[in-house]
Amino acid sequence: YMVVPRGVALVFGCSTFPNWNAYPGLFASLACGNPVIVKPHPGAVLPLAITVAVARQVLKEAGQSPDLVSLLADAADKPVARDAALNPDVRLIDYTGGGSFAAWLLENARQARVSVAQAGVNGVVVDSTDDYAGMLRNLAFSLCLFSGQMGTTPQAIFVPRDGIGTPAGRVASGRFGVDLALAVGQLLRDDPRAMDILGAIQSPSTRARIEALAAHGEVLRESESFQHPVWPSARIATPLLLAVGADEQVLYGEERFGPVGFVVESATTVESLAGVERLVRSRGAHNLSVHTTNPHVQDLAEELAWRAGVSVSFNLTGGAVVNLSHAFSDFHSTGANPAANASMTDAAFVAGRFFVVQVRRPV
Repeated sequence: YMVVPRGVALVFGCSTFPNWNAYPGLFASLACGNPVIVKPHPGAVLPLAITVAVARQVLKEAGQSPDLVSLLADAADKPVARDAALNPDVRLIDYTGGGSFAAWLLENARQARVSVAQAGVNGVVVDSTDDYAGMLRNLAFSLCLFSGQMGTTPQAIFVPRDGIGTPAGRVASGRFGVDLALAVGQLLRDDPRAMDILGAIQSPSTRARIEALAAHGEVLRESESFQHPVWPSARIATPLLLAVGADEQVLYGEERFGPVGFVVESATTVESLAGVERLVRSRGAHNLSVHTTNPHVQDLAEELAWRAGVSVSFNLTGGAVVNLSHAFSDFHSTGANPAANASMTDAAFVAGRFFVVQVRRPV
């Protein structure tokens, strides 16, 4: 019985978190004996170039060929990604990024085992809470962190029309939207702190998307720009917060990558859960967040999570936020809904990178 590496692995880096998203595939392939070609995004070459340089040095020091890891860089106007992906020697592909190229890889790179993590619409269901202020702070931080440029950032926040249960009584859905906007403002009231939380917006198209969305829905909080004292050319903007109805899925029902959130008014909490499930099944999601003090609602949400294949977090009001589901401590996506076809750390993510060949001889 011979364990045989599957072949050359091609790892695509994304533009916003190039190392974080590339490391799982890079090390899983190397652990199974596959040489790896790292293809960085044209807008974020340096982080993965440093990674490849260090990896090659470590391999050399260990007596291995440094060419087990190599860098394939290109430019936006001269892309090589499709040609590389279709090379018959490439047998493993790891990709994180936009859905259109993910779909192309799955359709065309038939010679390779393709693992993709792509766009999704992460939902929040707010039913009731025993810490209203803590919930608002947590949601505000989740919306602001890294300017919403994470696949795990919440986007569609569902609230029932008759309001949210709190220790001080019910809070109307409209009041909740205003309070969330105020919580975002309170979090970002100090400019240096705001810049540390928001970071910079990687792509000009992200900023343009937010400006275009501002013309739709009821604006609860406008997106504001900052100038960084050290990096004056950096694109820094606060989240745009919009109030929409549950029937306006054309607005909130697809990933709006960047600093934008939707407060979606539904008829009831049950309708909120049903709306989230539809989004997970049709568009995919990396996580679901639920705020409720009702055990029955928690049971319904857990059953939804099992059916739709999405991880769920309940009542996050402290320092833990739904965004930070790290690949190094959690599975990061389930691989069971359209947002991703693989988890990043389960056994299947690794085991598919080798196969077993049996050789039999008469004795």
